Amino acid sequence: MKKCRITVMKKAFYPELAAQYENPITHACDMREGQVFMADGWKRPAEMCESAWESLSPFVMTLAHGGEDLYDSWMKNKKSAMISCNDGFRPVSFLIEAIDENE
Repeated sequence: MKKCRITVMKKAFYPELAAQYENPITHACDMREGQVFMADGWKRPAEMCESAWESLSPFVMTLAHGGEDLYDSWMKNKKSAMISCNDGFRPVSFLIEAIDENE
């Protein structure tokens, strides 16, 4: 099984949606653009948000087990996927890349 590198590519925030629909919260997402996590199969990286992991883990598992070319050439790199977490107010986009053993 291959390891996967997960890189935080972009964070967004939709204040108009939060103002209209979200109850006030004191703590939201801790992810930082450029932050990198390494996933070893089905194991969630220690500092990764559990909710984000739920969105990413099926893609991580597919790539870790050698799957590629998801959704018929959706990605330029066939051994990668761009996936966002399921937070509708503060979505975070992650690049998942299968890592060859040499890297």
